[in-house]
Parts: sequence; C-alpha cells; structure tokens
Amino acid sequence: VFKGKYDYDLVVVGGGSGGLACSKEGKQRLLCVVGKGSVILSIGTKWGLGGTCVNVGCIPKKLMHQSALLGGAVKDAAKYGWSIPDKVSHDWTSMSSAVQNHVKSLNWGHRVQLQDKKVKYLNLKGRLMDEHTIVGTNRAGKETVLTAENIVIATGGRPKYPAHIPGAMEHGITNVALECAGFLTGIGLDTTIMVRSIALRGFDQQMAGLVTAHMASHGTQFLWRCIPKKVEKLPSGALQVTWADTNSQCEEQATFDTVLWAVGRAPETRSLNLEGVGVAHNKDTGKIIVTEDEATSVEHIYAIGDIGEGRPELTPTAIKAGRLLARRLAGISSELMNYHNVPTTVFTPLEYGCVGLSEEEAERRHGKDGIEVYHAFYKPLEFTVAERDASQCYIKVVCKRDGDRRILGLHFTGPSAGEVVQGFALGFQCGATYSDLLATVGIHPTCAEELTKLHITKRSGLDATVTGC
Repeated sequence: VFKGKYDYDLVVVGGGSGGLACSKEGKQRLLCVVGKGSVILSIGTKWGLGGTCVNVGCIPKKLMHQSALLGGAVKDAAKYGWSIPDKVSHDWTSMSSAVQNHVKSLNWGHRVQLQDKKVKYLNLKGRLMDEHTIVGTNRAGKETVLTAENIVIATGGRPKYPAHIPGAMEHGITNVALECAGFLTGIGLDTTIMVRSIALRGFDQQMAGLVTAHMASHGTQFLWRCIPKKVEKLPSGALQVTWADTNSQCEEQATFDTVLWAVGRAPETRSLNLEGVGVAHNKDTGKIIVTEDEATSVEHIYAIGDIGEGRPELTPTAIKAGRLLARRLAGISSELMNYHNVPTTVFTPLEYGCVGLSEEEAERRHGKDGIEVYHAFYKPLEFTVAERDASQCYIKVVCKRDGDRRILGLHFTGPSAGEVVQGFALGFQCGATYSDLLATVGIHPTCAEELTKLHITKRSGLDATVTGC
C-alpha cells in the first residue's frame, strides 16, 4: 500500500483530542497494512498533551462545576438529617491544586499511551511546506523536516480577545461564559455576566432562558444587551469596566477583581502556511474547508476537529472523526463521521442537555404546523426534601407532526443532564419516534423517566406540570 519514500505514513499536527485519537489509531491500523506508522506534533504550546479539553476546557471545567454542586449538596444535607456547621467555606487554592494535579496526570497518561502504541511524539510547532512535508520548529528555533504519505491538521482553536476594546488583552482572561459564571457563583464569588444579545446562541432559546433564569435566581447577575467599551486597572489593582447599555444608550461603570472574555474561539491556523500550499480556508473565520471525508483542497492533507469549517466544536466528534479518518487512510474502512444529531450538554448549575434540532430550527425546516412539541415541568425527587425550587426543570421533545412522529429534538434541563441525554441519543441514531419513547419503560424514581411519560403538547395549551410520582 505504501511506497516507502516518506519518513512516515501519517503526520498529525496537534496534540489535542482529535490529533491524539487519529495518531494512535493510525499507528495501530497503518502497521496492519505494513506501513511505517505515525508521528504527532504538538503546536508549541506550554500545555501538556491533551489540548484544550484536558488542559483548560472540558475536564477542569467539569471538576469545578462538581465543586460548586457539592456546595449545594452541603446546604441540602441539613434537610436530610446531617449536622452541618453554620459556616462552610470553600478554598480556591485546594480545589485548583487538586484539579491541576488531575490534569497533569492526564497529560502524563497521554504520553504513556503514545509510547505504548509506538507513536512518535515531537514537541514542535508544525508548518506545511507541501502536501507531504512539514517543518517543525522547537522553542530554540531549530527546525526538523518531516515527510509523510498523509498529513492531518488537528490544531483546534484558541479563545478570542476583543482586541478593539482598550485593556481587553492586558487585563482579561478567557474561558466559557455561563459555565464559568455558574460554578464561580456556586463557590461563593460575586459574578456578573455581560450579554450583548442572547445567551447560548445556536441552542434552543426557551431552554437557554431557563438556564439563565435559574442562574439569576441563584445569585449570578446579568447585564443584558450591554457592550463593553474599555477595561482599566486602578491603583488598587481592581479592574474598572466601562460599558454601554444598548437599550438606554447610557454608559455605566463598575469594578471587578477579574474580567473573563468568552466571545468565541478562533482556529489555530495562522502559522500553518495554508495559503502557501493551497489549502482552502474561510478567510473570515480562518477555518479549513473540508469535504465529508475530512479532506482539504490539497490531496493528502486532511483536517479534523474544531479547525474544520462547519464542524461541531466538541471533543467527542473530533475523537471519533480522527479514528475514522485513520481507518480510511489505512484502507480498512470507508465509514464516514456522522455529524448529525450529536448530543451535547452545557454544564451550568442546572445542566442543559440536548440532541437534535432546537424548536426554532425544527419549525424553520418543517413549519409551525409540521411539528408537535411534547413537554413537561417536573420536580426531581432529590429536590423535594431539600425544598429546592424546580421551576426551571423542564423536558421538551420536538417531533414531526405527521407519519410516525419521528423525534427531531430532545431537550432536558435538570440534574445530570449529560447522563440522561447520552442514553436517549442512541435512539436518534435508530430513527426513534414518539411511539418508541412511550413504549420505553422508565426507571423509577428518576428524572429521565419523565421523558417516557410525556403526553401534553404545547399546542394544547394545557398545564404541563407533572403531578404525583
């Protein structure tokens, strides 16, 4: 299969989730067809292996989210009979240390996995020279030339700063808005979110409203329809933020200890020399244009993960796409990545999980009279004794109105939303219908079982509050 005129069968640029998955699968599969295996290049960051997800994204975020949830559980515990001290405090340093230690263990684990699978790891910043050649540069400026039958770009993205706002880069940090604000509030910090227009753009907006309403009721402050103008550091060290209220057209100011920008991500493509080798990309977004098989406009060069135009910016899709691509390159499979009906969860204090179409998108595609929405407000059993407010715990299933009432979208706010939606996502791959949902026996007593009992439609106008057990 391979002519042996290149150093490697596969060079992967990027040490994140997609790149790691592709390189490991590539080594395993390519060796099965008598190849030379694969090599992975990091992109020259100071992080350990694992990319955004492991180092500054999904993993640390979920652990800090859990820290905040435990704080809520401590408050509930007294109602359940536990003797809790009047004053319970949170120690940021202890939490941060524990989270960072776990991240470092994952970094090391990825190194070990690469060694075990005989994937060569080079901590170099890669630059394309042609369809078979990469030049890698180390921190000392020394260059190494690598050639490969195929090259996969999996460099992911980096958070964007609003560089046009004075003081934004000098005095700000970056991450994810609602999720960070949620756990920061949960551990006892005063937190304010400034929103230019809407929250959770691209998600179902009724569900987004429930998420933000829950956060507001639990102490997170929102500045709606406001645009930041500048950030200034005061002699005290505090940061003074000036913003404009687009409704009143008035400027306002307040001081904060930290300013966090969550205005999206940009692909890490600037140093790859895409134009030099003819790789087509969107000039506005910087993302690489790819076909359904992850191929770019240049033969033998592929792109996976966040860097691909139109691809979901989600770790699991990058991992699966990387593995499938490696198998295709090895000639042992023709399976393509299915990017439809990918489930996801927003880890806000009240979690929001979904799969499929939002109600707005379903209506756009099929018309208002072409869909039926089944919904329910429910109360988790755990909330009852603790006397928690459950007014934002909600389930919505969007179906086609005609024929077999195929399910188009499923939305859930409540505890462990990710665990709930992950299970129901399987049904989407099998073409699940509303009848299939009703035919499913629920597990009692759980929040998820409420999905199997949905019977009230929005169209009916009836009260959708679940009563009884």
